[in-house]
Amino acid sequence: MMVTVKYFAGIREAMGVGSELRNTAAATLGQLRDELVALGGAHAESLARGKAVRLALNQVMSDESAALPEGAEVAFFPPVTGG
Repeated sequence: MMVTVKYFAGIREAMGVGSELRNTAAATLGQLRDELVALGGAHAESLARGKAVRLALNQVMSDESAALPEGAEVAFFPPVTGG
């Protein structure tokens, strides 16, 4: 299925793109994250397990167990801190 993956802040800088259309077999957000990490390079470095990464599904904050529907918009971004 096709999903739109968006990257924000430092993750976007590392990826070199703000978004991409991706064909995935993932059923959940966590599985999509694992697929992206398996690509290696910037994907693996930015989205690796153990890295603090927030996820949103169709503009709603979600955890990695959320089901991934066809045509979804998934966003990855680092946690935001105030100052």
